[in-house]
Order: sequence, then C-alpha cells, then structure tokens
Amino acid sequence: MAKKTTTKKKVVKKVTKKKVAKKPTTKKAPTRARSADRAKRDAHTSTKLTNLAQNIVDAVHDDKEPEMDVPVRAASNTNWNAKKRILEMGDNVSQRQLFNLGQARKFMQTLLHSTSVQDLIEQDKTSSLRGMFYKSLHTIEGTKEKTFDDQTESDTILEDLEVSLGSLREELHIFAKKRGTMVGNITVIDSGDEINCRKMGSGGYAIPSICEPDVIQFKDVKADFILHVEKDTVWQRFNEDRFWETHNCILTEGSGQPTRGVRRMLHRLHTEHKLPVYCLLDCDPWGHYIYSVIKQGSISLAFESQRLAIPEAKFLGIRAIDYERCDLSDDVKIALNDRDITRAKQIAAYPWFEKDKQWQREIKKMLTNGFKMEVESLITKDISYVTETYVPERLAAKDWLG
Repeated sequence: MAKKTTTKKKVVKKVTKKKVAKKPTTKKAPTRARSADRAKRDAHTSTKLTNLAQNIVDAVHDDKEPEMDVPVRAASNTNWNAKKRILEMGDNVSQRQLFNLGQARKFMQTLLHSTSVQDLIEQDKTSSLRGMFYKSLHTIEGTKEKTFDDQTESDTILEDLEVSLGSLREELHIFAKKRGTMVGNITVIDSGDEINCRKMGSGGYAIPSICEPDVIQFKDVKADFILHVEKDTVWQRFNEDRFWETHNCILTEGSGQPTRGVRRMLHRLHTEHKLPVYCLLDCDPWGHYIYSVIKQGSISLAFESQRLAIPEAKFLGIRAIDYERCDLSDDVKIALNDRDITRAKQIAAYPWFEKDKQWQREIKKMLTNGFKMEVESLITKDISYVTETYVPERLAAKDWLG
C-alpha cells in the first residue's frame, strides 16, 4: 500500500529588529564505517547464509526433503590434539530435516535466526543474545505455539548456526553480556575510542563480548605478563593495592568461568604481544576446570579453540600444599562433597592432565586433604597477603603448574 503523504504549509513569522537566539543544532553522530576487513568478512558470512537458504529452496524445487547438516557439539565429537595441545571438534554431523517431527521445530528456529543474522549484517548492526531471542520470538500463525520457549533454546540454536556456517558468533554480529574486567599497563582502542587502562579507577575496563581486531586494538602495551584471577572480589584487592603498577602487568578477572570475550582478549594479548598468562584460581575442581578451559579449550566451544585456548597458560595457585606451607588455619577448609570428588577424578583423567605428574600430585593432594580452599582464604594471613607475599613469591620462584 502506498504511503499517504501530507504537505505542511510554511508558516512565515515576522521578525522584529530584536535578535532571536538560534536553537542549537544537534549533530547526528557519524555512522561507523565498515573496515575493508570487516566488509570482506561480512560478505563471506552473507554468502554462506545465502547458500544455506538456496540449498533448501533447491531441495523443494527438486521434490526433495529440505535438510541441513549440523556438526555434533558433544564430548563424543571432540578430539584432543596433542601436537597443538588444544581441544578440536571432530567431523561428525547430524542431519536436521524439515519433515522429521522431532527436528522440524529446530529446523524452523535455525532459519529464523539465519534471517535475523542476515538483517544485522545488511544493517551493519549487532545484537545481544537476548535481543536475538526476542527478534525471532512470535506465536506461530494458527497455533498457540511460540517459536522459542526461552532464551536457552534460542542460544543453543545460535551455537548450532555458528558451527553449521563455520562462522564465529562475532561474525554473525551477535554479542553476549559483558562479564570480566581489566586494568593495567595497556591502552585499548575500542571502536575508535582510546581507553587508558592505567586510569580506570576502582571499576576497571569492562571487557566486551566482541574482542576481534576490527573492534579492539592495543596500544602502549608495556606490561611484562597477565595475571588472571577467578573472581571480582580478588581482582578488587589486586587493583586497590595497585599490583599491576608495582609489578608491571595487566590484571584481568573472569567472574568465574571466563566468557569468550575474556578468553579472546587473553588469547590475543598472549599471541600478539607474547605476554605470559598466569592464573590465580581456587583450589577446587571448579578452579581446576576453569584453568583447563583457559589452557586447552572447552568441549562446547571446541570449534573455537584455535582462537581461544592458551596452551602456555600457567596455574599460579592457590595450591593444595598451601594449607601447610602458608600455615593457614582450619577455618579456611571447605569439605569436599561427593560431587567434588567425582569431578576431581574426571579432571585428573583429562588427556592433558592424565600424563602430567605435577597435576596428578596436585589433585591427589587435594583429595587426600579432603577439603578445598578459595583464594580469599589467604586473607586470614593478612588483608594484602595475596598481593604482597603470595603471588610475588610464586612468580619469583617460578612456582606454578603448567
């Protein structure tokens, strides 16, 4: 339907000799131009989306059932590459078919998200995972069924789309919630804005979800290493004590298991600027797993290990032997439960830990102790014991697990 247009008559006002102040004009912010690299990347991703749709159209015209191949994202399709020292995804795929009642819903969801991604690329805009959920959410015409029940279902389909296209989430113009902080001797150029991470106050620089070179660049990298801590509470102590300044480093935290953005930031700083990465994590199966993810990659993101995993990362602590050597009190002990014990044994059986005598001793010692410890337990020695004694001594002695 043609849009109805209206014309407005010009209203001419007589102006007296009295000067009339002009209204300030608000300049529209310039649109960020696509870099040549990003334009090429977007064109490549768009072509893959078009090919996905064309294959389905061709199948319909040939009276064949529309289907698509989706790589299997499971432990059974994950391989340990001992030479590269990272986890990699295998070649197994599953077929997603339109006329299979068990797969039709996922088939539809995949195409919905494919359309949304194509829209983002054409408009050169990004969307959050939450935004993608709502963008494709509606009630299917003639039914009471919604396209997605919740965001978890939507996120899973987006990951399937990533591996099916062989494109990273960032290449699909999708970002996740920020989680992770950085401060230290480095300047970050984020979407054209220079951010001096030496002057971030108590809050630090929030590490974004998308840390690719066309968005994030590094400048004035003067640090000697990166210290990555597990939690914000520990990071705050290091930041307040200006550890990054006195020890010339970059200080990061991942708020638990680090997001892709944090891991990508660490990976880029490590590979592009040859900065060693030291991890200060809890002495428990969860801390050991976080280290494993940073070092070797994860099963769910095995297809991204090449750009996320840091095989050279070191585990600085806290260690099972620290209860004795740091003369800690019984108050810091947290008893291992059955789940902890089972998980510890599973981690000890990982191929990259199985033949590592240091890690076998570490996990065995924790199990023999019968308790786990958090990095925060070092505060029982002194408020700044971890920043002034523990970490400096471990670094000086090169006392870490690799």
